[in-house]
Amino acid sequence: MIAHLSGTVARIEANSVVLDVNGVGYLVYVPLGVLSGLAEVGGKAMLYTTMAVREDDITLYGFSTLDEQRAFHLVTGVTGVGPKVALSMLSVLDAGELARAISSNDTKALTRIPGVGPKLAQRVCLEIGERMAEFAFGQRVEAMTAAGTPQENAAFEDVVEALTNFGYSRADSKKAAERAISNASDRSNIPALVRDALNILSSGGRGRV
Repeated sequence: MIAHLSGTVARIEANSVVLDVNGVGYLVYVPLGVLSGLAEVGGKAMLYTTMAVREDDITLYGFSTLDEQRAFHLVTGVTGVGPKVALSMLSVLDAGELARAISSNDTKALTRIPGVGPKLAQRVCLEIGERMAEFAFGQRVEAMTAAGTPQENAAFEDVVEALTNFGYSRADSKKAAERAISNASDRSNIPALVRDALNILSSGGRGRV
């Protein structure tokens, strides 16, 4: 398994790039957004890769982030979604947009993607809607943590810990903590944040994103 490639951009085509890694050229198929972000020919690039092996073919698919790669793995797990359709999805919508569209059952957005008809869009939402909701939530938490101060991040962990001590699952606790902190004017008041998070959980917020 080739987990990633780091080398020199040797050639860029319509939906692929050739990376020269120590004299060996690797043809990697990528979403359009990855192509637009690549260095020019002769520049350096690194791609996270997924390798698909068939009887008569070995194909590499590349991504600029681990989130893109994870979204690709999720959608290709759906019946009827092959790598080409998955790349088309990630070319029209980035990983976050795709996750939100699937988790919110936005079939209209999905059918704008070449190769995705109404039936396939419905199947995608049905089969991986919940997993994409978790994926989208994880992205929000990461963004909040990256943008937050050390004190705010510590508050998030304290609220999650308090909620798990009350018997809630860690997944539900994280969701409630994220919502409580997002809505709070004072993100350092741990007791108030825990109280708000408990209200969210008791009012049916469990499992929402």
